[in-house]
Order: sequence, then structure tokens, then C-alpha cells
Amino acid sequence: MISPHINPTDTTRLIDYINVKLSLLGFAPVAAGTSGGLSEILSSLVAQYREKERLLANHLCPVDHRIQTFLYDYLQDVPSVKLPLRTLVLDQPGMARVLSLPVDKDEFASSILSSYRVKQGVLHNPKSDRRTTQGIFHVAEGGLPVPDDKIGVPKAVFGKMLALAFSPPRELMRLPFTATQAEPSECLVSLLLRPIVCPEVPGFTSQKAMEIRFFAPGNLVSNLDFVESIFGNGGDPNLPEFDAALDPEHWSGHTGCVVLAPHLTKVTRKEAGLPRWEDATERQRRDGMCWKDEWEFYNNGQAFKLTCRDASGVIVTIIADNYFGYCKKEVKTQLSYAANLFGLCEEEHAGGALVFQSYDLGEEFAGDLHVKGKGHSFAEVSTVYRDRIDLKPEGYAIDKKYPDIIYVPEDARFDLHQQKVIWPGGKTERSIRLLPGKTYVRPSGYQVRMERPSENRSWRLVGTVAEGVLCHKPCTVSGGGKSEISKPITDAILTGPVFVSDFKKDFDQVAELISRDYSDRFKGAGRTDKRPILSAERSLGSVIKLLTPDETDYKAEYNDWLENTPQYLKELVFVVKRYFKPEWGQNWREHFSVDIINGKPGNELKCDSRKLVTTHLRVGFDTDGSWRTFGLRKDFHPSLKIQAEDDITASVVVPASALENIPAADQVSALKFVKNCEYRLFQRPDDAIHRGYDKLTEKDFSQGDNFFSNYEPLPAKFARELLDDSIAFYQFTEPMQKLIREIAETGKPNFFVCSAHPRLVEGKPSKNPRYLQLRPDLVNPRNSYLAEMAGRLRRRLPLDKPLHKFVNAVLPGRRNNPPEPGVRPLAVFNPIHYFELPELFMEFICSMTGKSPSTTGAGSEGALTKGPFNALPPIIDLNNALVSWLLTGHHGFVTAAGHVGPKARVDHDVSLLVPEVWCRMKPEERDPNFLIANSFLEKCQDFEHDGKKILASRLGYRINAHFVRAFFGRVFNHPHEVFTDEMLRPELQSLDIFVDGMENIMATQKRVSKAYFDDGSIAQACPPLQALLTIMLHDEWEGKGLDHPEVRQLFTRENLLASDWYAARLIAKQKVDRHLWKRHVEYLEKFIKRTSHSEESVRLLLPHRLTRARKTLEEIESPAYLKILQGTLGAEPIDKYVT
Repeated sequence: MISPHINPTDTTRLIDYINVKLSLLGFAPVAAGTSGGLSEILSSLVAQYREKERLLANHLCPVDHRIQTFLYDYLQDVPSVKLPLRTLVLDQPGMARVLSLPVDKDEFASSILSSYRVKQGVLHNPKSDRRTTQGIFHVAEGGLPVPDDKIGVPKAVFGKMLALAFSPPRELMRLPFTATQAEPSECLVSLLLRPIVCPEVPGFTSQKAMEIRFFAPGNLVSNLDFVESIFGNGGDPNLPEFDAALDPEHWSGHTGCVVLAPHLTKVTRKEAGLPRWEDATERQRRDGMCWKDEWEFYNNGQAFKLTCRDASGVIVTIIADNYFGYCKKEVKTQLSYAANLFGLCEEEHAGGALVFQSYDLGEEFAGDLHVKGKGHSFAEVSTVYRDRIDLKPEGYAIDKKYPDIIYVPEDARFDLHQQKVIWPGGKTERSIRLLPGKTYVRPSGYQVRMERPSENRSWRLVGTVAEGVLCHKPCTVSGGGKSEISKPITDAILTGPVFVSDFKKDFDQVAELISRDYSDRFKGAGRTDKRPILSAERSLGSVIKLLTPDETDYKAEYNDWLENTPQYLKELVFVVKRYFKPEWGQNWREHFSVDIINGKPGNELKCDSRKLVTTHLRVGFDTDGSWRTFGLRKDFHPSLKIQAEDDITASVVVPASALENIPAADQVSALKFVKNCEYRLFQRPDDAIHRGYDKLTEKDFSQGDNFFSNYEPLPAKFARELLDDSIAFYQFTEPMQKLIREIAETGKPNFFVCSAHPRLVEGKPSKNPRYLQLRPDLVNPRNSYLAEMAGRLRRRLPLDKPLHKFVNAVLPGRRNNPPEPGVRPLAVFNPIHYFELPELFMEFICSMTGKSPSTTGAGSEGALTKGPFNALPPIIDLNNALVSWLLTGHHGFVTAAGHVGPKARVDHDVSLLVPEVWCRMKPEERDPNFLIANSFLEKCQDFEHDGKKILASRLGYRINAHFVRAFFGRVFNHPHEVFTDEMLRPELQSLDIFVDGMENIMATQKRVSKAYFDDGSIAQACPPLQALLTIMLHDEWEGKGLDHPEVRQLFTRENLLASDWYAARLIAKQKVDRHLWKRHVEYLEKFIKRTSHSEESVRLLLPHRLTRARKTLEEIESPAYLKILQGTLGAEPIDKYVT
């Protein structure tokens, strides 16, 4: 049967298609009032199909055959398990969504799931509203070692549990789609996924994907809808075009299988085949893999996942729960497994965004005056990019794909008053209208647009740079800000009028500040600066720096004078500087005024008769929960962000020498490229419970085709209650108001979801409400296109050359918490810490975290924060990560979430703020060597407390007031107010809690490092990590401490490239590739020889693929291949792990 292409939102066609599929399986079609039943002709074809199926009763599709072969080999000494031959294959996107609810009813309930068809899509509330990582990760013995942090399971027990997994009770087999029919269908459903393992880097590697088969009882088809929505639908596994092995260029060679079986929590340990307590090993007793009472449930009746894998490249996992997050995390696990075996690439627990600094340009802008020229010209643009632009005789061009992108000459001026873009044109000026909704691009790639912010503010020009900073947030714990790094900061910005107390008096003092001589402020006698505040030679940023205390550069008496100068007067100076025009000269005061109200001067400041508005940004909370807000610079505009990552990232390190057209500022030895593996993001909108705060979430919730979990199914009549509560109702944004109003007026449909109403769990709102958000870059592809074009213009890169976007900054996140009952404090970090590699990897090895709403506890998440989800020994990930850091030379700046110290709550405000600062720093300013040399970072020092040595040096370096003044001053008017001394030095909040937090870290470092010795994986650690793990456990390695030069030398690129262990990684990668491409060649040859599929071979161009595969194999087997691999991650020599 050939699968047709059906629009996933065309429910009518999908229902017809599902009815055909059900009939092919021998089930009665559902009467849905669409097709009126199967025609006689179709019924005949169904009968013929089923007869042919009987003749092929033992036939498996190619991917299932690979899985079955693995199971036969792995379980050869125990009773074999066979994959199901007959399942309802979800080969069309959208099938799972339709199947998850009855065709004629808006709700479905079972013992483990409650589902609802809601106005905006579907809502599924599983029995558990969040996942736990405690004791749920079980690994079958044999093939590869079982990490110490996992529970080892005898091979025979895995075989028994897998057999039971494929035999669920009838209730679980029932399809919700047919639940209201006289004879509900009961079957297994299956799905094929093709998630990304390695991103494409043009000129170096093509994109690689693995294959994963999901099997679930019909009751849990919503779980397959969930993973399909995130990773896409891999098609019909029975058809050759969806056979990964026939596409060697894009298949990594790895196969996964996931079986959902929540009924296994009712299997006893004895039934599973576990030994008695008396016959068990010490580890089995530790892990609970034995029994004393024959009625003891496996894993105490709690959720678990049980994985079976070896070095062959196939992994099979049983998940005994239906919480959606487990399904997503299992795909992550299997991607990590594939990446670890494949080499070259990593699966990273990361968020990230391409961040473009933007500016409020005011009302006039002239590129040839305000931006330093690089020689770009419109003539060059019109020639090099003629295939993408439509050139106009007036001397500008319109983009062919997006007509609202306009390319203008280098000497164009933008005038908001005239609403024109003007440039010289021979004897006369030429111009076009300056219009909202359009972006005007200079030949250098710099973009200008007119924009009217919310809150009735005036129109202004906004400028955005051509090249963004790709901020990569890897190794980030749950709740550490992976998603927030790519979210807009606008939700945390407040606006309001500029107030004066007494207009004349205040502006007399402002005039004094402006006319003052500041040339004597410096400590050094040789430093002078006589530029007036209103001079064109002095920028607004320079004025902010001038009026901000600086103990490093300024004299004490000048700093004292600044401290005693009221902040609001400085703010007014910034306002005057922001709006000042040179033609005003000494008469600038004439342009500022206040209204006269009842015969007296008012308090709202105006410029040229327009009321002025100021903006403030929230950065944390006071002890009473009120917001800490700080004034933003008058030229500040939130950066333009294009999301690059959210949780599951495929990354690859490429030697820079292998690529062309790399900007001179980024000439490093190796570059990291990242790719988001997800199409939709499993978001937890924490702030959306506050009506109107999270504008993007409310917009998403107002639209259709959503997948919600852990929200209340609100009846239609509740919309009227929300509407009648007028004050609270109008706190929602307009999209949410419109949705609620529509439901209230129509009374339809039966249910809807509101962003402010999470599911109630034990009478309290769930702390883990979730929805699947379509990736922002897919929602708005124009931004990505514009970023590409701007980058090409900036680099002068022709259209036939790839534009390489690689990681520029690495900003891992940590979640911190004060002491709570049963939870030790972890509140020792200030907002940003820099770690050198040894200390950074101590941090990564432990990946400690405070409490997160996503999980049920705090503690250590393991190596690089994905330890709990790794089916292989975590030392493999650590080895790969260290090689990556050494090759790329990346610097690790760790940002804080949750708390800064025990008393300063910041939630995700720092996570949102740091990209704004980082994109405004020059590349050299982001270099820690520069920051340390110029006293912007403070080294954390060990100290004595109550007779004990506290190893605070393990915290690396932290930012200080000098850093905040210099770099946060590019965002705030008064940067020195943003972080108090107690936030920059958390020990000042409570030394006892700080010490407790440090002892918590040190104890965790010893406990976690000991596990690498206990399970023997210390032997597989690369030499630098062997030394580091030994120091973590024993405080020394070969008699040397952490600061010993020989230990530090281990963590250098030069040491890596000269080492035997790195050479072994390159040889291992060559071996992996040789084996893989031999397999590709053999599979293609075998398929092409099948006379029954000769037409398919021609249609799919398989002979051509075979020729390319043979050529690739020749290249791999040549001695030169190792030189090509030089500068890559290579591959972990997996043979040394095989037991």
C-alpha cells in the first residue's frame, strides 16, 4: 500500500485514511459522517491486501528487521523475543493526533491518562505531572559496561520484560479514536522517527540521522503524537524511500527502538526473573534487583526505563510510564548513544540563540556618519546578489523572496519626521517612503526599521547589526536557563514617563552637570579627557561611564561626588544627551518642557512637545517579592534573537582549515556548529501564570493545533466567568482576550486551555505545565533569511558559497537555591563565573543543581547534566566534551538562575540579560585573558572557616563591580546599582550558608568522582580527566595538586594534539567509518540485485548512490584520511568498553 501525502491538519482525509488502515488490520471502520463507509471496490482491495499479508506473515520492514536481528544476537542465550508483526503504522503526520481522542467525543479517560479536545488543540494529562530521575534508569547487562549510577539488570530479565511489554492488557490496547464505538479497536501503534545525529557543515559533512521505531499500546497513541510533533514523521517503514540504509549519505548507521509499557509497574520481581535476596550479588542488592517477598513489585512499582544496547549500533528501551517527558528524553538518550558511537559529533544538553545587538537610533540616522565604513557599496550588492534582488532604477532594490526587505545605498539617510529614506542621486536627491513593517538593509548588512513599541510610545528608528553572536548554553542543568537564553527580554521591560520634581530647579542642576569640567577625574596624572558631555565626540555610553563611580579609574573624591549626586539628575542628563541635536547648540534647554496644569508646572518631561518615556528592566526580586527594576539606556533596544537550540542539540567540531570564508575575527583552530534536533519545544512557561506577562505564550495559546499537558480542561462556561472578572481579564494580552471572548460568546467548543490555569495536582497548581511550541525560527523564517543575507553582505559572500554560522560564546547555566527542608543550599555563585578548564570540568562532571520545577528533587544530574539519560558510560561524553573544548578554545562563563546567594532571588532574569550584554562586547572583551588582565574578573580564593579549609578556588573567577560598570553599562543607565556587593560576593549574605554550599559541592565532587573508580570507567578516562577525577576524590594526582603546572598543562590544545590518546581517537574514527561504509556498500549491492525491486532501484537512483558509497569507502581507507580527521573529535575507541 502506497502512503498518500495528506495535510496533517486535514482531519477529514486523515479519518478516511485511518479507517482504511483499520480495515487492513481487520477492524471495523469508524462511522464519522465523512466517507459513509468503505466502498465495495475498496473493500475488495482490503481483502486482497490482507490475504497477501497472511502470505508474508513473518515479514518485517527493514528497520524492524535490524532491531530483530540485534535482539536475536543479544538474547541468544535466553528465550528470544519477537517484534510485533501487525501494528497500526502511523505513516502520516497528524494520524496520531486524530487517533488520540474519540471521533465523536471531546474527552477520553483511562487509569493513567485524561485527554481532551480543546479549542486550541489537544490536552493530555498523564497520571504523573512530572518526571523523576531517582532510580528509574535500568540497563541490561552484557555488551557494554553498566555505569555505576544506573541499575544493572540481568539479560534474561530484560528479555522477559520485553516480552511482557508487547503483551499489554486489553484496556491499554484500546484506541481512543474508537472508544465510543460498539466494538473498540485494540492494537499496538507504531511510528518511525529520523532524528538528527550530526548537523550538516557544507564542504565538510552532510547531515546524519539515525532511525528510531516507537511501539505503544493504542491507549498511548498521544505519546506518539508528542514525539512526532517534536521530531517529525519518518514515513512508512515498509517503503524503500524511507529505508535509512538505502540513504548512506544521511544515515549514521544507528537504529533505536522504544516500547511504551506502563503496565510493567505491576510485574513482580519474581515474575521478571530476578534472583532471591540470598542468591543476589552485592550490586543487585544495592539496586533492588532481587526479592525477599514474592509479591514485591519490580522497581517498587514505580516508573522506570530499561535499556538494552551494545557496540553494534542498536539500542532498545522499554519505558514503564506514560509521562511525555520520558519519551522525549529517550530520543535524546538514543541520539547521544548514536553520537558517541559515530564520533565526530556530540549530543548536547543545550540551549542557544543567534543574538544580534540592536539600538534605538532615535529619529534620524545616517549610515555614512554613524557607522564606521568597511568599503561596502550598493554597486557591489546589485552585482553579487542580483539573483535575489529586484533592482529599481531609482537606485535601491527589493528582495525577491521577501518584498518587505529593501536594500538601500551606503549613503542613505533615514528621517523619521519626513518618513523618508534619502540618498544622493546625481544632481538631485532620491528617496523612498520609510514604512513600518519593512526592513532597510545597508550594503554592509546593517539593518534599519521604524518601530512603535507598546505602551503608546513614539515611533523610533531601530538599528540591528549584520553579524550576530551565537551564544551556546551547553551542560546546563534543569531550570538553568536553556530556553530562556533565546527568549525575548521584552516581557521583563517596564515603561513609564520621565518625571521631574521641579522642572526649573532640576534643569538648572542638569545644566550645571552638563557644563562641568570632568577632565580631573582620573587617578593617573597623565590621563585627561576634556570632551564636553554634549560633544559629538562623546557617545551616550561614554556619558553613562562618566557619571558611574569607578574605583579603578576615578579619584576617590570624584566617586564620592558621584555617589552624592542624585540618580534622577544623572538620568535627566542621559535624556538630554539622547535627544540632543548639534544644531541646538547652547539653546538645548528650549527643547525641553513640562505641561502647565492648574497654573503650575507639571511633572512629565517633554521634548519638542512630545512626552518622553523611559524604560526599566527587571533584574530579580526584593525580599518582599517586589521587582528590582533598573533604567535602561536611552539608546538600548532589545537584541534580535534567532533561536538556535532549546534542549537537544546535535553539534560537530570542524577544523577551521577545512572551511573557507571564515571572518578574520574568528580565525581559530576549530569551530563548533550546532543544530536543534527538535521542531517543537516542550516549553514550561513558568511566568505565564501571571496574566499578560508572557506575551509569546499567550499568543501561542490563542492559536490552534497546540499540544498541552498539565493544564486544566476549562469548560466553555468558565470563559464567561473569566470575562466577567473584568479587572483580571484585561490583564491578559489581546490574543488571549480575543480567544476567551469568542468562547464566552459562542459557548463552543466544550473545553479550552488558559495559560493562567495549570492543572491542579492534589489541590495545587502543577509546577510543571507544558506545551509544545513550534520553533520560533520556523514560525518566522524571514528573520533567519534576513540574518543570512545580512551576514553575506557583511562578509561579501557570494550566493554559491556557504555562510558558516558557528558558536561564538559558551554560557552554561546553573540553578541555585537557598537552604530548604531536606535540601542543602547551593547558593555560592554570583551572576557570572568564569572557569578555567580543570575547574570547569569538575563542575561539568558533577552538574549540580538546585530544585527545578521539571523534576522532583535537587542534587547532581551527572556528567554534563545529561548523565541520567545516557545509556553509555558518562566518561565517553566527558572525553568527547574535553576534546571539543580543547580544539575550539572556547571559554566557559557560567550564569546563575534561581538565586544569587541565599537571599537574592533572580529566577531567569540573569539568563535573559546575559545575551544582551554578551552581544554588546567585542570578541577581545569576551576573552577571559583580557578580562583578567584588566581586573574585570576576581579570582575566588580558598579560606579557613572554623578550622576547615574551604576550597572556594573551585569556583574559578567571578565578575566584579568593575565588570558590571563597564559592560552592563551598555544596557543600563546606572549599572553599578544592578548587582549589589552582596550579589557579587554571596558570602556577604551569609558566610555560614556559603560555607555549607561549598561543602555541599566538595562532598558531591568526591561522591561523583568515586563512582568512576567504582565502575572502572576511570580506566577509560583520557589522561587529563584521569588526573582531574583523581584530584576530585583524593585531592592530588601523582603527588600534584590542582594548581600544579603539570596538571594545568594537561588541559592545553598543544598537549592534546601531541598525545597518543588523541591519535587513537582518529584511528578509531577511521575504523568506525570503514565499517559503516562497507555496510552501506553491501546493503546497496544486495538491494540492487533484487529483481523484484529493479524499478525501485532506478527510481531511487541507487546505482548512483552505490558508486558514491564505493568512492567514499576508498577515501576512508586511504592513509590521507587520518589527516582529514585531524582537528576533529575523532571517535571514542569503543572496543575497550566491550565486555
